[in-house]
Amino acid sequence: MKVLIINGSPHKDGCTALALKEVEKVLNNEGIETTTIHIGNLDVRGCVACNYCQEHHECVFKDIVNEASNTFKECDGLLIGSPVYYSGINGTLSAFLDRFFNSSYVKKSMKVGAAVISSRRAGSTSALDEIYKYFGISNMPIATSTYWNEIHGSKKEDALKDKEGLETMRNLGLNMAFLIKSINLGKTSLGLPDYEPKTYTNFLG
Repeated sequence: MKVLIINGSPHKDGCTALALKEVEKVLNNEGIETTTIHIGNLDVRGCVACNYCQEHHECVFKDIVNEASNTFKECDGLLIGSPVYYSGINGTLSAFLDRFFNSSYVKKSMKVGAAVISSRRAGSTSALDEIYKYFGISNMPIATSTYWNEIHGSKKEDALKDKEGLETMRNLGLNMAFLIKSINLGKTSLGLPDYEPKTYTNFLG
């Protein structure tokens, strides 16, 4: 069992990384392998709606998005971390997720999604909701915790003092591991749900 971790912060070892690592330690202790990709310091452009991916099953821009998609093929879960600047996820991560979820034809159904947010003070829950929407439209069960998955501090030293935030991350790790293990057991004993073919309603008259 494997989880792909995406660090969307420009800082490789900042508050967001601290929160992600707290979850990661629990996942590893629960027997789940992890791979971390740091995209927050990369030049990731947004989707240009060229539809190249519909035919080629990858994005027209050959960058970290396609690399992450290939890694995700073998994973059972996706953990995403973002800092908050203006009550939402940062721009690089937003561009990455738009293309990752739109261009990647890797099956995401029943892979567990989780998110962690780092902020100085506020804006965390709206950023969390923003990430959750990617999971919700992709048929991915969402792992939650005993509070909103947020950690607070303007620098890592401050975030280390957020005992409740760190506890929330560890509980998130336990819940994510439990969901992944439960879904894997369900696949074996029950199989996955048999979904209806996709229908697109466009109201074109």
